[in-house]
Amino acid sequence: MGHRKRNAPRRGSLAYRPRARAKRIVPALKSFDTFPVQKPTILGFAGYKVACMHVITVDDREKTPNFGKPLFNAATIVATPPMTVYGFRAYRKVNGALQAFCDVYAKTQLQDIERRLRMKVPNQNKALSKIEKNLDSIVKFTALLYTRPRDAGLSQKKPFLLEVAVGGSIKECFEYLKSTLGKQIKVSEIFKPGMYVDVAAVTKGKGFEGPVTRFGIKRKQHKSRKSVRAVGALNPWHPASIMYTVPRAGQHGFHKRIEYNKRILLVANPTENPITPKGGFHKFGVVNCDYLLLRGSIPGSTRRLIRMRYAVRPKSFKPHPPKILEASISVSRS
Repeated sequence: MGHRKRNAPRRGSLAYRPRARAKRIVPALKSFDTFPVQKPTILGFAGYKVACMHVITVDDREKTPNFGKPLFNAATIVATPPMTVYGFRAYRKVNGALQAFCDVYAKTQLQDIERRLRMKVPNQNKALSKIEKNLDSIVKFTALLYTRPRDAGLSQKKPFLLEVAVGGSIKECFEYLKSTLGKQIKVSEIFKPGMYVDVAAVTKGKGFEGPVTRFGIKRKQHKSRKSVRAVGALNPWHPASIMYTVPRAGQHGFHKRIEYNKRILLVANPTENPITPKGGFHKFGVVNCDYLLLRGSIPGSTRRLIRMRYAVRPKSFKPHPPKILEASISVSRS
């Protein structure tokens, strides 16, 4: 009854399991391995998704038929207000595994951070001297950052706390983090136009969906069974159990996803390069802080937190700023 008369491809990808709701709205980035940087720098940033655009750029890929010709691209605007370095963390290896060694926090903290984290700031000088004495055993430094949605014009008061790796030699990273402790960092200090970044976010939530929508299985023939939008057979007689590969109903969307090698088309300030259309962006409003323009689409809904990092699989050719025909930029509501 449930068998196929002809071969057919399996329905649904097995790449992402389980398809459950993301536990946190802040997506985790476990790897920051990248090409060596010339000077110590924080290897990531965060922003908020604004809207999609249509941008006409000049193709600068030399080995393509369209080299030097205008290209019509989809692009995404990401609002990136300054991030504050409220501390940094040193790691060392113990039995081959990374272990947090010591944390250093800024002496003065903004009141907003208490909405998310209640912490007693330890003696900063004592922590710094502890790291200096054991600097030879330190293998990694990470920056402790937070971004405030209110700086991007959003209503949320609680900041988002992030831990981002720092690239460079250990001694240079230590001096760099000491100089930036308690200060704000702009996106223009981290990313430049033409670079490739990896984007992580939580996708749009679709709720509880059936196997047709969730996995793309085919609807059954009219009058062939009592059900139409269900699988033909759940399992064979033996083994008498349902395999995990069988498409079933469940949560669709609101999953953490990473997209690789999104090219930065523009890093700008709204005072110099205004981008907000008349009446503001749909469901976002006015972009009143620094912003990025990324080629292509990125996961997540409007106003959702977007994390970016240096590309772990960078393109082979040297990145350089792309040429944008600014007179041809047109905004689309999506």
